[in-house]
Amino acid sequence: MTSRRRAATATTALTCGVALFAGAACTGAAAAAASDGGEGDLANKSAQQISDDALHQLVAAKSLRLRTQTSADPTKLDLTLDRAGNCTGAISKGELGRVELVKHGNEVWMKPDAAFWKSQLPGKAGDDAAEEYKDTFLHGTTKDAFLRGLSAACDLKAFQKSAVAPGESPSGAPSRSPSPSVALVKGRPTTHEGARVLPVIKKAQGAVQTLYVAIDGKHYPLKLTAEVDHQTGTILMSNYDTPVSVKTPAPGQTADISVLEERLRGSESGPGAGNT
Repeated sequence: MTSRRRAATATTALTCGVALFAGAACTGAAAAAASDGGEGDLANKSAQQISDDALHQLVAAKSLRLRTQTSADPTKLDLTLDRAGNCTGAISKGELGRVELVKHGNEVWMKPDAAFWKSQLPGKAGDDAAEEYKDTFLHGTTKDAFLRGLSAACDLKAFQKSAVAPGESPSGAPSRSPSPSVALVKGRPTTHEGARVLPVIKKAQGAVQTLYVAIDGKHYPLKLTAEVDHQTGTILMSNYDTPVSVKTPAPGQTADISVLEERLRGSESGPGAGNT
C-alpha cells in the first residue's frame, strides 16, 4: 500500500469512527505499583482492559458531542448527536464554507455561511445569495438527497457500530478469537479539556493511535488521535448522555431547501455553465 493510500485510509477511518483498539490481543496485565501513579482505579488494569471498558462506554452512550478533524482533509465536524438520529452543530469544509445543522426526526435545517454560497454559486450570484440568506436556515426532509447526505453524520448508531471491530458484539464485548497480537501500552496520565485522562497507545503497520480515557468517574473515551505517514487525525468525544436540544429554527428564520436547488440549477444553465 502506498504512503498516500495508507494516509487516506487512516484519516478516513478516523472521521468515520474507528475500532478503538478492540480486538487487539493483550500482551499481559499491567504490573501493580505501590501507588496508582495518578491513574486512579485504572492503575491495576491492563491497557487492553482499559480500552475494552472505554469501548463499552462509547457503544452504550445515548448521545454525545463529536468533533473531528484531519490534516488530509479540511472537513471538520462539531455535532451533538443521539441514537435517534437527531443532532445539532456544524460541518465545516474550510474555504468551501461552513454549515450550521439541525436535524430532528426526518426534518433537517441547514444554515450556510457566506463562503458556502460563494463556493457553490459563481460571481454575483453567490454574493447575492449570501446576503439574502445570511440569517436563514434552509429547511427540508431527508427525502431531499442533499440534506440526506449532509445529515448522514448525525447517525450515532452508525458511529458506534463502526467503533466495534469485526467479530465483536454490538455491546462492545471484545472477541477473543485468534488474531495477530498488537501490543497496547499505557502512557502517562495527563489532562484533556480539564479532565484527567490516561493514554492507551497502539502501534501497528507504521500507524500510531492514542486513546485518551477518563480516569475519574465513568471511563469514557474522550480523545482519539492517529498518525500515519505524517498525516494526523483527531476525534474528540464529550457530553456523554446529554440530550440533543429539541429546539428547531422558527418558521420566520427558514426558507425551503428548494431555493438552494433552484439557484444551483440556474448556475449550471447560466453563462459559463460547465466551467470548473
